[in-house]
Amino acid sequence: MVAQSTIVSDAKLTLVAGNFNFPSTLSFDDQGNFYVAETGLPFGGAEKGGKVWKVSPDGERTLLLSKLSAPTNGATYHEGALYVTEGGYPAKIGRYDLATGEYTILIDGLPGPGNYQADMVVFGPDNKMYFAQGAMTNTGIMGLDAYELGWLRKLPHQEDIPGYDIVLSGVNVETRNPLVDDPDARARTGAFAPFGDPTEPGRRIPAQVPATASIMRANPDGSELELVCWGVRNCYSLGFAPDGRLLGIDQGADDRGSRPVGNVPDLIFEIKEGAWYGWPDFAGDVPFTSERFKPVRGEQTPFVLANHDELPKPEKALLEIESHAAACKFDFMPNDKGGYDMLIGYFGDELPMCGPMGEKVGRCVYKVDMETWTGEDFLISSKMHRPIDVKYDASDNSLWILDFGDFEMTEQGVVANKGTGGVYKLPLD
Repeated sequence: MVAQSTIVSDAKLTLVAGNFNFPSTLSFDDQGNFYVAETGLPFGGAEKGGKVWKVSPDGERTLLLSKLSAPTNGATYHEGALYVTEGGYPAKIGRYDLATGEYTILIDGLPGPGNYQADMVVFGPDNKMYFAQGAMTNTGIMGLDAYELGWLRKLPHQEDIPGYDIVLSGVNVETRNPLVDDPDARARTGAFAPFGDPTEPGRRIPAQVPATASIMRANPDGSELELVCWGVRNCYSLGFAPDGRLLGIDQGADDRGSRPVGNVPDLIFEIKEGAWYGWPDFAGDVPFTSERFKPVRGEQTPFVLANHDELPKPEKALLEIESHAAACKFDFMPNDKGGYDMLIGYFGDELPMCGPMGEKVGRCVYKVDMETWTGEDFLISSKMHRPIDVKYDASDNSLWILDFGDFEMTEQGVVANKGTGGVYKLPLD
């Protein structure tokens, strides 16, 4: 077993399958086949539309699905089928039967398009499928930052939908109005409202399902969709730990748009039914009005919700990770203490459109001790561009890593090279 507090060498890290276009998810079945979902992002000359590939143990590659809505954020194996998450609008979750090749949409009409989308599916001990639905905005107010984002560039888009009953404080932000020809035209926009719609104090918005910034669950056939919890901005990855707890990594708010927030970390949470995770007014249990989160790209705004006292107390994070660490998907590996470590795909970024990040910038696999909730680098490698998914293989004590590929965000937009994503394997003995 790998010793604690030791960075593993990448000398034995080998490429098992390459030439993928910006993949999002790696999943294994019971026969040793693995499945790769490509997002379908049309950058660097890549073809638009998500795809799902099957790769057999002997390396044979088969295309199972194509022309899926982008971004395709997941393809999770469960009991003879793949559960596929298609972003875009409308976002949807489908089931691909590996025996018959039939693809059936189980849940349709999920919120979008917006800053974020529906995310990957995981199955719980109750045999229900759980998934996150990202927020439509950075921090609740629709702004012009959509024009700056290479993955969005669309305004207006759908406003956020609360998972709990909320009362607005009446905060409105004024920006130029790009929807009319007059360059001097202005628009005032409130929280949880379409662009150009100001809100008044005391406006009450009832909870809805589906909700944005939420965790939801449903039966395997898509029926009985219900809310689990609310207030996770973009919980890109979920997973059930060996002890049965549902864990998630929430990507923190950015220093951009009509309501910028500075220096917000990515957060690891235990996902609990009926809990509130703070968004759009807190990062975990720390308020956005804190001096700690003072932005550099605009004014620090008051709370947009006026009924915190009616909501559950904001949950405290298990662990904070650096701002814009882009902590991605994860798995669990036994450690020398009789417990488990959490292994996370990690590609810390300097994001020019989203404000500066912390001191740590790296492309690595990050390891978290789940007893102490402390983290450290585990694997650092120049062979990979953006580790986005990690799987531990107990059969031979190895690590499988999915690399998103060469994809960088600059002030001029996205610079990317297609065909640079790949699946790597690292023996740990």
